[in-house]
Amino acid sequence: MNEKVIGIDLGATNIRGAIVQDENLSEIFTQRIQSKGSEEDVLNDIFTVTDRLMRLDVQAIGIGVPSVVDVEEGIVYDVQYIPSWKEVHLKKYLEDRYHIPVFINNDANCFALGEYYFGKGKGRNSMIGLTVGTGVGAGIIINKKLYAGRNCGAGEFGTVDYLDKIYEYYCSGSFFENVYGLKGEFVFEKAQQGDAQMLKLYEELGTHLGNCIKMILYTFDPELIVLGGSVRLAFDFFAAAMWKQIRTCVYTKFADRLAVEVSSLKNSGILGAAALYFDAMK
Repeated sequence: MNEKVIGIDLGATNIRGAIVQDENLSEIFTQRIQSKGSEEDVLNDIFTVTDRLMRLDVQAIGIGVPSVVDVEEGIVYDVQYIPSWKEVHLKKYLEDRYHIPVFINNDANCFALGEYYFGKGKGRNSMIGLTVGTGVGAGIIINKKLYAGRNCGAGEFGTVDYLDKIYEYYCSGSFFENVYGLKGEFVFEKAQQGDAQMLKLYEELGTHLGNCIKMILYTFDPELIVLGGSVRLAFDFFAAAMWKQIRTCVYTKFADRLAVEVSSLKNSGILGAAALYFDAMK
């Protein structure tokens, strides 16, 4: 981890990048994405950031994207919020331009790697990085290495059938609007003011999230789950209900030995993207 690696976080509206060395970041450069532009327009936005970061001693580039990725070929498919990016051979474009190795993965996997190398997951053998925001995503670390699956689809727990819908419908920040027609920001603000009804809604969310975590326990039995995404900010409102449901796990040791922590890592997208290189070198 002493080598210099460029980490690029491709978000919905901005591209953010920095050089990562050990646990240190260089100056972060940000470029607004031409999200309605052509494939070439968005590529040029990435080049603008990467050009500013490129140095002779940079060993590799890592990029996290909100989409499905062919990890081996570095092909990005159907990027959220960028309609023109249906099938982009991003690895080839970047390696042809910069002549260093490029590693690409989805943003949830990068979040998990960021936590594993730089955050709450340091020193663990296995962990899940669970992002709970508008939706539910996850990255899986097994035996100290990212497991992305054959199609980069491992960890799509939010799409698993649950009740009459899927987990994401009930476990994400969209739960309040999906079920009660209330904006998550409104519920959070009222809960902060001690509104009993809104706090009750957070207990419901916690129960559903506890069921999701039970499903993860039965599947992977990790040491640690790190919560990311906007919903983590309300952790104190739903933690008790979440743990109450987790402890209904048939195998009591699973719950007893599990740690659930809230991410406090800044710039996790950039750090996690750079960590794609460190993970690949293992």
